[in-house]
Amino acid sequence: MNRRTLLGGLFAAASVPALSACSGGITSLNEQSGSTAGGGSSKGGITIGTANYTENQVLGYLYAAVLQKAGVKVKVRPNLGTREIVIPALRAGDIDLLPEYQGALLNYLAPKDTSDEPGTIQNALTLALPSGLQVLGYGQAADSDCFVVTRATARKYGLTSLADLAKENGKLVIGAAPEVKKRRIGTVGLQEVYGVEFKEFKSLDSDGPLVKGALKKGDVDVANLFTTDTDIAANDWVVLTDPKNLIPSQHIVPLIADRKADDTVRKALARLGNVLTTEQLTQLNSQVDNDKKDPEDVAAAYAEEHGLT
Repeated sequence: MNRRTLLGGLFAAASVPALSACSGGITSLNEQSGSTAGGGSSKGGITIGTANYTENQVLGYLYAAVLQKAGVKVKVRPNLGTREIVIPALRAGDIDLLPEYQGALLNYLAPKDTSDEPGTIQNALTLALPSGLQVLGYGQAADSDCFVVTRATARKYGLTSLADLAKENGKLVIGAAPEVKKRRIGTVGLQEVYGVEFKEFKSLDSDGPLVKGALKKGDVDVANLFTTDTDIAANDWVVLTDPKNLIPSQHIVPLIADRKADDTVRKALARLGNVLTTEQLTQLNSQVDNDKKDPEDVAAAYAEEHGLT
């Protein structure tokens, strides 16, 4: 993990641009701030990378659709892997743009930072990012990590919140993607913030068929999923509440290399961010996971329906 140190409060207050309102949804960094950072240009085209789960792939193809509409030549490299893979690839120039999540990205870059509101997280990200990278405006759609149990498990152990898990220390098995074992928004934070200790950690997939199948079968008691997953409601699973705010705001935010961040790209992605809602993103995920549609087709249909292409 990148352990870059986040600069102190006085410097942050003086150097980070203010957040501004924007019609059509939650705001982003001022459009003018950083618009020429690194002398960026998208004229040679942009390669979009995505992580290894459905939603990130859908977002990658949505980025591609709006950028193509803006006249940018694009290539999508989907399903590349975790942050430990895709962010080094972005820095190395193998890809130019990633769909990201505010709080999770900040946790990766600065694990000790406790910012939890969209505006403060955005400001903190501008300081925590390695040179050569920047975040563009964040959209209104958001998707957070969550920890869920079956209704039967919730009743058996009296579980309603993450704090309740500590009452059953050493008894419960958690299932999640391998990286969750080492992340604060994972077992590290559950232990530090709530004092939770699991009997076993089972390395499965990221909000995919393996972890959900294990939860259904009872092979795991607790599963790390995403709040935009329609299978949670469909299976009557219980999302454990987070009274101590371990899990920060997770608005969707483009992470891009300075070399490609020109005004054409900014405006196209800002337009998408102001249109796409959490509810719509949830339904797009369902079309892929449950209706077995292709992520690229789902993204293209959404973009056309909402006047983005």
